[in-house]
Amino acid sequence: MRLLFLGFGTVGQGLAELLLAKRDELNKRYGLDWIVTGIADTLKGNAYDAKGIDLAKALTMAAKGESLAALDRGGKGWDALAMAKHAEADVLLEATYTDIKTGEPATSHIRAALDRGVHVVTTNKGPLALHYRELAELAAKRKVEFLFEGTVMSGTPVLNLLRETLAGAEILEMQGILNGTTNYILTRMEEGLSYEAALAKAQELGYAEAVPDADVLGWDALAKVTILANVVFGASLKPTESPCEGITKITAADIAEAKADGKRYKLIGRVWREGGAVKAAVAPRLVDLAQPLAGVMGATNAVAIRTDALGEVTIVGPGAGKAQTGFSMLTDLLHIVRRRS
Repeated sequence: MRLLFLGFGTVGQGLAELLLAKRDELNKRYGLDWIVTGIADTLKGNAYDAKGIDLAKALTMAAKGESLAALDRGGKGWDALAMAKHAEADVLLEATYTDIKTGEPATSHIRAALDRGVHVVTTNKGPLALHYRELAELAAKRKVEFLFEGTVMSGTPVLNLLRETLAGAEILEMQGILNGTTNYILTRMEEGLSYEAALAKAQELGYAEAVPDADVLGWDALAKVTILANVVFGASLKPTESPCEGITKITAADIAEAKADGKRYKLIGRVWREGGAVKAAVAPRLVDLAQPLAGVMGATNAVAIRTDALGEVTIVGPGAGKAQTGFSMLTDLLHIVRRRS
């Protein structure tokens, strides 16, 4: 299987490390044998070699800050989009920067690959939140896989759970903690830190960006509930069509008052059906301590899935991390292997 990496930052390198560490096991258990024909990254450089790039060497070079262009053997100066259009590849692994407003450049990468019959695995929320139906229809037309487990809960397999294990059950409602950064901040505030101090700690640990708006204003969670609404509930929502409120207005006094009442603030993303329409929303909510979501602390994610056949099923797991998000891409890759065989 010829693999093309577009984006070789935290997620791309996380997948690369797993592929190398588990190479023999993946071949023996699943029949996956792979080569990497191309890597493109805005900061780390671009390299293409139809005969295969030394992935271990690429990781070492990236860690040292060396340009991957030194590994190029025939890419003719291709950038990421040119690779998506022309590289010899069976699967595009798209993990470039997420732009929730435009979905670019990831949408163009994905569209180009699907259009020429290349499978796509992505962790990029932008294309899913804005253009899911178009891309899914293109994949179906070209008879290739379009998979995106890592877009909602990183390595925690909520989409695979819904597609495989809960097949046959009607999903009535989903609600949960879909952003680990805000959950970490609220956890630290309950321990006594101010919002500002908790945010600073999250930034220090790498949970929050220097400009944390996507997390603390709820935009990241909004993209994820939009994906769930469109993929699971068959809607055609855009992120701008659903209400969204972050955690910036929650004070230490609010946290203390909730605790005294036996409750806890959580930033909750919710998708549900109402009067024949699919609705989605993101907002801080007071959750009773007896409910499963209340016990989910730190940078952990969780979602409660209400079904007609099983009642409520709650899945809890990591919502971020290098190895965890890389693992989500690996599971999607193995799904393609099983489907092909």
